[in-house]
Amino acid sequence: MSKEPEVNPVRNRILGCLYGQAIGDSMGMPSELWPRSRVQSHFEWISDFLAGPEENIAANEFERGQYTDDTSQCVALMDAIIECQGQVEPMVVAQHIMNWAQRINAFEKNILGPTSKNALLALQNGTPLEEIEANGVTNGSAMRVAPVGCLMPTQDQDKFIETVRNSCLPTHKSDIAIAGATAIAWAISRAIEGATWEQIKLEIIPLASDVQRRFESTFSPLIGKRILYALAIVYGQQDVHKGLADIYDNVGSGMDMIESIPAALALVELSSTEPTLCAKLAANLGGDTDTIGAMATAICGALHGQEAFDPKHISLINQANDIDFAPYAAALTDFRFS
Repeated sequence: MSKEPEVNPVRNRILGCLYGQAIGDSMGMPSELWPRSRVQSHFEWISDFLAGPEENIAANEFERGQYTDDTSQCVALMDAIIECQGQVEPMVVAQHIMNWAQRINAFEKNILGPTSKNALLALQNGTPLEEIEANGVTNGSAMRVAPVGCLMPTQDQDKFIETVRNSCLPTHKSDIAIAGATAIAWAISRAIEGATWEQIKLEIIPLASDVQRRFESTFSPLIGKRILYALAIVYGQQDVHKGLADIYDNVGSGMDMIESIPAALALVELSSTEPTLCAKLAANLGGDTDTIGAMATAICGALHGQEAFDPKHISLINQANDIDFAPYAAALTDFRFS
């Protein structure tokens, strides 16, 4: 009897990361940018994929299972990486994001975040990338950074940080934007390498603050300190509803890096790294639910691999978005070891 072919564990974790990104994003889409109280009154509790409600201007054009700009920009980043044979070239990344934005008429719709929109409009008007300030503190760089975590091993920390920075530059050049993206990408890469969540937590706290200091350009508080605070808020919490309330009330769940990155990492902790639970928790958090869900569930997916997700959920993502992440995972795996 022939044996089943062995599943490549790295490719499996990368697939888990990419589907985690998409599932967290699409499950969080219907409640995007609503206060927690409105999420509760409208939905009671989100436990499955839903279409964007008509009342939510940020979500009402999305169908059940569709992901938002978070994962669309993640795909654009992967296309740029593949075009550049495993390298992250800021201008190529910018062009792929611009192509996506123009294809879906993103400038006329309520899709792009404020920092991304201003940077892309400047590029569209012919401003050279190096002349665009883009010192915003919102989370557009971190929401799409998962492929860099899939691409880059962590042995050379400086190279890792520089590659993350290159992925940020088309839209986000600030210290905290680079630091927050580094924290998410590092967590993903270490998960792909087989590190435990307990190990990863200890690494990302000092790393995030060190990166922020390295590229200092704002007067934001140290994001590593905020991550530590957010993790402490939910540590050992068995009541996920209380945990969500504590994150929302004490950490925040807005679009700024200083809230969304700590909130996402706190959800990984609160869910005990269980991917589908993490996506549901993010959807019910309130605030920037799709982005926080995408980042948090990408980490959980990288920790546990594709098999941690219901195959029906994966099929829904594929069909609703006309996507298949398997070729992307194969390419990123090859580049990671090249």
